[in-house]
Amino acid sequence: MNVLSRQKSVYRKLLIVVLSTTAFALLLAGIALAILDLRSYRQGWIAELTTQADVLSLATAPALEFEDPSSAQAYLDLLKAQPAIIGAALYTANGALFATYTDGDHADLAFPRIPELDGFRTARNQLDLFKRIDSGNEILGTVYIKARYDIGARLRDHASVLAAVLLLSFGITLLIARPLQRNVTRPITEITKVARDVIEKRDFSARAPRTTEDEIGVLVDAFNGMLAEISTRTEVLEKSNRDLAHEIGERSRAEDALMASEDRLLALNAELESRVAARTSELEAANKDLEGFSYSVSHDLRAPLRAILGFSALFAEEHQTELGDEGRRKLGIIRRESERMGRLIDDLLAFSRLGRKALQPVSLDMTALVQSVIERLKRDDGACRTEFRIGSLPQSRGDQNLFEQVWLNLIANAVKFSSKRETPVVEIGGIVHEQEHIYYVRDNGAGFESRYSARLFGVFQRLHRQEDFPGTGVGLALVHKIVTRHGGRVWADGKPDAGATFHFALPKEEADG
Repeated sequence: MNVLSRQKSVYRKLLIVVLSTTAFALLLAGIALAILDLRSYRQGWIAELTTQADVLSLATAPALEFEDPSSAQAYLDLLKAQPAIIGAALYTANGALFATYTDGDHADLAFPRIPELDGFRTARNQLDLFKRIDSGNEILGTVYIKARYDIGARLRDHASVLAAVLLLSFGITLLIARPLQRNVTRPITEITKVARDVIEKRDFSARAPRTTEDEIGVLVDAFNGMLAEISTRTEVLEKSNRDLAHEIGERSRAEDALMASEDRLLALNAELESRVAARTSELEAANKDLEGFSYSVSHDLRAPLRAILGFSALFAEEHQTELGDEGRRKLGIIRRESERMGRLIDDLLAFSRLGRKALQPVSLDMTALVQSVIERLKRDDGACRTEFRIGSLPQSRGDQNLFEQVWLNLIANAVKFSSKRETPVVEIGGIVHEQEHIYYVRDNGAGFESRYSARLFGVFQRLHRQEDFPGTGVGLALVHKIVTRHGGRVWADGKPDAGATFHFALPKEEADG
C-alpha cells in the first residue's frame, strides 16, 4: 500500500499490481501443488513399504513357525536391493526379536524392544511400519521396516522450481506491460500533460493525441473538441473587445471635436452607439453560445463516463475471484473518481443552466431560508457538531430557489472548512445599509490568504487540497453568478487557520436579472 501511494506514475502502479497479483497466484498454486505432491509421495511410500511387509510376511511365516532364524535372516538380507530401506526386523508372537537387517550406513541402528500395533509413523525424516504375520487364525509375529523419508529435499526441489517459474513469469509480465503502457496509461498521461499546459500557460491550441478507439479515445476527442471551441470563442471575444476598445477611442476623439461640429458629433454618436449595441449583441450571443457549448460538452462527457463506470462494475463482477483485495481496491478508486467526475459535470450543467433561467423575484424571508438550509444540512450531511449562531437577517427580494442555493453553498462551505475544529462555529447575520442589504457567513475554520480572495468565485478555483477538503470548485462560482444576476456583489476575507467570512450584498430595489 505504501509503495503504491509513493508512486506518481499510473504505469508503475499498474505494473506493481500486476506483478504482485502474478506472484501471489503463482505462490498459491506452487504451495497447493507442493502439498498435493507431498501427500501423494507419503501415500505412495507407505503403499510401497506395505507391499514389502506383505512379501516378507509370506516369505518368513514358515521360518517363524518352525523357529528357523537363519531362513528369516536370508529373506531380510534380500532388502539390500532397496537402498531406501535402512533397517528391518522380525519379532516372534510373544514380542521377542527374531532376526534383523541394517544397511551399511546404519549398523548401530536400535530396534524397538517390543513391536507396536499394525500401522506406520514418521520421525526425523524416517518412516517406521509394523505389520502382523498371520497364519490362518494364529499370529506368528510382526514385521518391522524403517525407511528414509526425506521431505526436506523434496520441498527444496519444489522451491527451486517455483523460484524459476516466478522469475520467468516476471519477465513475461514485463514484456506484456509495454503494450499496456502504450494502450492504457499513455493516453491518460497525454491528457494530463495537455490539461496542465492549458491551466498553467492558458494555451488553448494544445491537443491530446488519440491513440485508442475505446472510451478513452472518445474522451480525448471530446476534450480536444472542447479546447478547440474554447479557443475559437476566446478569439472572438478578444477581437470583439479590441473592436469595442477601438470604437470607444473613436467616440472619445469625436467628443473632443464637439466644439468643431455639433451636427457631425451627433451623427457620429448615433453611429457609434449603433455599432456598440451591435458589438454588445455579438458579445452576448458569443457568451450564450459559450454557455450552450459548456452545457453540450458536459452532457456529452456523460456517455464515456457511464461506460467507464459500467465496464468497471462488470469487470469487478466477472473477475471477483481473480482480482484479489488489492485489485478490488483499485477498481473502487476508479469508480469513486468517476463518480466524482460525474458530480463535477452535474455542477457544470447547473452553472450553464443558470445563465439561461429567467428570474422569478419574490419577497424573501432570509431567516426562514437559513433555518431550512441548516435543518437540511443537519439531516443530510451530519452537521450536528456545528454550533450555528443566527443573527438578524433583513428581508429582500429575489428568486427564492436560487437564494436557497446561495445559502446552502455558503453554509455548507463554512461547515466543511470548520469541521476539523474541536468546536465548529458558524455565524450568520445581516446589515442594512442605505442602498443595499449585506449578508455574511463566518466560520472558525481553515481560512485562506486574503490576497487570493478574488480567485474563490471562479469556476474550478480552489485554495485547499482535495484530500483535505473535498469539493468540485463550482459552488462559489454559482453564488457569484446568482448574486450578480440580482444586481448584487460578492466578496470574502479571511486569514489562514483563523476562519473566513463570505459576504454578499443585494440592492434594496429589485433587480430585473
